[in-house]
Amino acid sequence: MAKLPGNEQLTDLRGNALFSLRDISFLDAVEKKRIYSRLIPDRLYHVLGIRPGTFGEAEGNAKIEFIAPRGLGLMRIEARISSADKERVFFLELADTQYRQMELSFCIINDLSAPRYNVDKDESGEDNCFASTGRNIPEEIRAMEAGLFPNQTHRGLRMFREVFTLLELFVDGLGMEMIVAEPLTYDNALRYEKYGFDYITGKRLMQDINEGFKPGGMLYARLDNSNPFRRPEMAATAFGRSWSIHDGIMDEPWDDVKIYKMIGRSAGVNTFPDGDRLEK
Repeated sequence: MAKLPGNEQLTDLRGNALFSLRDISFLDAVEKKRIYSRLIPDRLYHVLGIRPGTFGEAEGNAKIEFIAPRGLGLMRIEARISSADKERVFFLELADTQYRQMELSFCIINDLSAPRYNVDKDESGEDNCFASTGRNIPEEIRAMEAGLFPNQTHRGLRMFREVFTLLELFVDGLGMEMIVAEPLTYDNALRYEKYGFDYITGKRLMQDINEGFKPGGMLYARLDNSNPFRRPEMAATAFGRSWSIHDGIMDEPWDDVKIYKMIGRSAGVNTFPDGDRLEK
């Protein structure tokens, strides 16, 4: 049952309660769109130039697409300024877990009117899977100098708070009590903390990182001006720390950080208490 004030259990058009993405997957396409449109903030419709509750151009050529294969506990929403565009302004992927939790797999929100930085491709132009198969250092430097965080190809629209509010209502409406995620970068982990997440694994790592970047710490000592990602002043901000970590300043790779949030509750975790405020 839904627990957030004023929220209700999600049902299909016949009044049958829905408890998972897999339940929703068996509905027809029109009903899936009706349910999943709950996850789209009004401001996104404005960015796309369409009326709230509509999906753009003709069927099969829409600005907003819903991908939810029958019988599978996963879904994806993709939105483009034009259906012909390769670049997505909005991308949201969710999945059921075996423990009746909701996994927030990906959420990407791009301001496509802003310059693009090819940090998602290696120097030969191939997709680098979030820099795991190769980096594009010149583009990363350009992106960093423009104020972007690691893995950002464009600046964001600062819409995540709106999306997350809708997501929490949606998950609560399915009767689930927890959202889980795996932040891809240090700054993302800090950002999720501000939305009330705690750590399944990785809290000690986050605390060690904070200590390491303090004057006298091991990571602080490695900010030796050896490249643009390792300037001493980067220790003071989440932005600088995240780029240094992306550059491999730690002895271990950024990995195995898993987080969770109980619906309607904030864990109050802050592993960088002296840090700057983050927006997404």
